[in-house]
Amino acid sequence: MNGTLVKNQLIFDFASGSLGPAKSIFASTYLYLNAKASSLNRTFEGMLGDTLFESKGSPVVNFNYKDCLVNRDIEISSKSDFSSPISKIVGPLEDINWKQVYNGLSEFSPDINDNDELKLIKMDPGSSVPLHSHGGKEYILVLNGSFCDEYGKYKTGDIQINDQKIKHTPIACKNEGCVCLTITEKDVIFFGKYGSFLNLFTFIKSFFK
Repeated sequence: MNGTLVKNQLIFDFASGSLGPAKSIFASTYLYLNAKASSLNRTFEGMLGDTLFESKGSPVVNFNYKDCLVNRDIEISSKSDFSSPISKIVGPLEDINWKQVYNGLSEFSPDINDNDELKLIKMDPGSSVPLHSHGGKEYILVLNGSFCDEYGKYKTGDIQINDQKIKHTPIACKNEGCVCLTITEKDVIFFGKYGSFLNLFTFIKSFFK
């Protein structure tokens, strides 16, 4: 699941404006951190723009030169702000009031009105998440540090998109840990020795969202 095609689909959906709030924040932060993904997004935007101009019967809005000057001023102003999209919403990552889930792992949930659950996850150096999968897709974007699992190593600007067929055990790097932006479409499903207990904990926790 975690292949080029599914990542490109996320970028294309963002360029076309078809994503909800949570995934739009996730995708825009990914483009901010990953130059290659940002370049692909510009390509998709150009393709979609050309398609719009070529389509017959599309409504056309007439602009005068003053409208263009105002829009240009806004564009220049936005480029002068180098904060990442997620930082514009939650503030500096180092100032977040993290909630500890268990020893070595903390989380923070931004106030986003969406069916998709957007979270920030902080893993201390060397900490891990027990073997698990999800009922739906799981999106992970590394904001700081790095982690590894059964499928590779992921550093700042990398994303991992998993479906319910993927089971993995993320482990934060031993030097600096990691901070990730995540989306889970459905609850996590744990496996292994403590899987039943952790699944019960997740079920009870869902009542307090």
